[in-house]
Amino acid sequence: MSHSEVLIPPQPAPKDFGKPLSFARVMGCIVVGLWIVLAVGLVAMIISGWDIGNFTRYGPRYLHGLMTTITLVAISVVCGAILSLPLAFARMSKNKIINGLAFCYVYVFRGTPLLAQLFLIYYGLGQFRPQLESVGLWWFFREAWYCGLFSMTINTAAYQAEILRGAIESVPRGQHEAASSLGIHKVIAFRKIVLPQALIVALRPYGNEIILLIKGSAVVAIITVLDLMGETRYAFSRTFDYQTYLWAAIFYLIMVEALRHLWDWIERRLTRHLKR
Repeated sequence: MSHSEVLIPPQPAPKDFGKPLSFARVMGCIVVGLWIVLAVGLVAMIISGWDIGNFTRYGPRYLHGLMTTITLVAISVVCGAILSLPLAFARMSKNKIINGLAFCYVYVFRGTPLLAQLFLIYYGLGQFRPQLESVGLWWFFREAWYCGLFSMTINTAAYQAEILRGAIESVPRGQHEAASSLGIHKVIAFRKIVLPQALIVALRPYGNEIILLIKGSAVVAIITVLDLMGETRYAFSRTFDYQTYLWAAIFYLIMVEALRHLWDWIERRLTRHLKR
């Protein structure tokens, strides 16, 4: 057996020569500097052009529009989630007719803009007023708020159905087989074994869909719904001050950031057993 008779003395750390100054690094520094200058200029312009009178006059309207936006998004997300569950099962069905109908629904509402769907519901269904009055639905479709809620619900239901379908199919087949080998009924196995795992997988896409719906909800202002963007348009029509839209952007940013942090907390809470 060989052994060393003399210990190797400690050696100094190698010199850090640093990265060479390349063209890409120079351009990156220039771009970052330009963004910083633009941000500082924007903040300075906001401070210099601040009008406390307009903010005091239209601030309550912004808060009212903010609550309208939150209400629209919350109700449409919940109703869309309820509608997405049978849609997801239909998309996974082996029956070609059921699967085809669900595929057509998802394909249409994911492939067309939310604005076009909103116009078709608000303006298009108005052409069928006698028929809607005969079945007692005209009270619903004559109101812009309900039309906006309905269009957002059926739109997000298509996206949520695909998110849920993908999450359920991502659960390994061995989970189903293990539950079957233990004599667990398929419904109970799905509710207590498959669905909890699928929801963890779908959590992040669900958060992204809600964020997209918050930003997309601004289109309801076009059909006279006084949400956050609707109140912003009203304030701009009275003041012609560009800062009215800037404050709307800040409110949307606050909503998105609050939801993002809430979703991160929920994800950490639900997946704490998966971290080592």
